[in-house]
Amino acid sequence: MIDDVLGPSLDVLFCGINPGLMSEATGHHFARPGNRFWPALHLSGFTPRLLAPAEQHLLPSYGLGITNIVARPSAKASELTRQELIEGGRTLAAKVAGAAPKVLAVLGISAYRTAFARPKARIGPQDEVVGGARVWVLPNPSGLNAHWTLATIADEMARLRGYLATKSWVQ
Repeated sequence: MIDDVLGPSLDVLFCGINPGLMSEATGHHFARPGNRFWPALHLSGFTPRLLAPAEQHLLPSYGLGITNIVARPSAKASELTRQELIEGGRTLAAKVAGAAPKVLAVLGISAYRTAFARPKARIGPQDEVVGGARVWVLPNPSGLNAHWTLATIADEMARLRGYLATKSWVQ
């Protein structure tokens, strides 16, 4: 199991589907070299420089955190069962309630649809609130997700960043 990256006063809690085998081996989220999470995070303006997975501990200083829907590692997210995703969604809601981020950003539309019974959800902001946080769905940054490029993933993250900048947050 890989530890969550959490901190006080999070603006965004990024939520992957589940850890990959490289992440499990290193203890760092999005650790596989082909994963586009870290470059997209930087290109979108969330971080002032490109962070390496081993620097994930710096994220809370930027108001960011990371967790997963399902804790079990696998080579591909498609190895997860529907039940694991549904149970993971319940666990995630409780985790979000405790961490109290402004936004829960789920990185993977298919996993989000299954975990939260939202079959028609699209990339972007959702009407739903999970654990008290607004929900924004982002593309899965895995290199296996060929439908999205680094640039388009970064653009979607930048949309989320812009959304955060335009809101008045009352906690």
